[in-house]
Amino acid sequence: MGGDYAPVETTLGAIQAQKELPENIRLLLIGDKDRITEIIKDRGVDSDLFEFYHTTQVIGMGEHPTRAFQQKTDSSISAGFKLLAERRIDAFASAGNTGAMMVGAMFSVKTIPGILRPCISTIVPKEDGNIGVILDVGVNADCKPEMLVQFAILGSLFASQVLHIVNPKVGLMNIGEEEEKGNMLTQQAHQLMKNNTDFNFIGNIEGRDLFNDKADVIVCDGFTGNVILKEAESLYTLLKKRGIHDDYFERFNYENYGGTPILGVNSNVIIAHGMSNAKAVKNMILLSRDVIEANLSEKIKQALHQTV
Repeated sequence: MGGDYAPVETTLGAIQAQKELPENIRLLLIGDKDRITEIIKDRGVDSDLFEFYHTTQVIGMGEHPTRAFQQKTDSSISAGFKLLAERRIDAFASAGNTGAMMVGAMFSVKTIPGILRPCISTIVPKEDGNIGVILDVGVNADCKPEMLVQFAILGSLFASQVLHIVNPKVGLMNIGEEEEKGNMLTQQAHQLMKNNTDFNFIGNIEGRDLFNDKADVIVCDGFTGNVILKEAESLYTLLKKRGIHDDYFERFNYENYGGTPILGVNSNVIIAHGMSNAKAVKNMILLSRDVIEANLSEKIKQALHQTV
């Protein structure tokens, strides 16, 4: 029930994903069962292909995350985290209120011991046809140097285990390549990262290196990352408005990637853009499958245990 176009587009995305998933993977649709089954039947699809969990409340996109999560206990987001915490589902994915999803992850499945702050990432399309990842992109506007080090670990594991990038190169977003460049945060983070053996650190990178092959994992604070993300989105939108078609810039469309896992929590939580259509929802679900199969949260736990 979460997202600007729910439940229609979310249900249509589930229908598309179900067709691409093997029979041993079942989708549980959480929300108004009558409305959801009506959408499924209108498309001539057998509703028995899905499982359902009926809820009566919806957390709106503009509601206060903590208050809404605590008060609307029969919302699809609250129910999803209840099921996830009880291990009745393997992953919970939503295009709903991002703040409520973060609150739910922190309160229900909780942060992996040792993680200072969970974070989220976004896929970066590279000029050579490959992809990279940048994190954090909005959850942690203010960071400590130690948090950036953990983002590097989280990003490296996501890149290697889910995106299948071999020995991903980690770069620290900065205003210059030289070690002494940047503000207090990046200077101190660089000192911690350069001697760290938990990831393949290649040093500072600049904004012009975002789309080349210099780094596979780009680390920054959430304020910087969110500005970069929104700038890339606006560039794609401007090109579309001007009728300019380019195969490379088509890869900037968020629909192609579906969403991002919340990295650093004890289970598989995937969030998507609030404006997600059926294609984006389908890809969010397929990403959820990939995160589950990679056993990502367990590998993060193991990595953090080794660094303590």
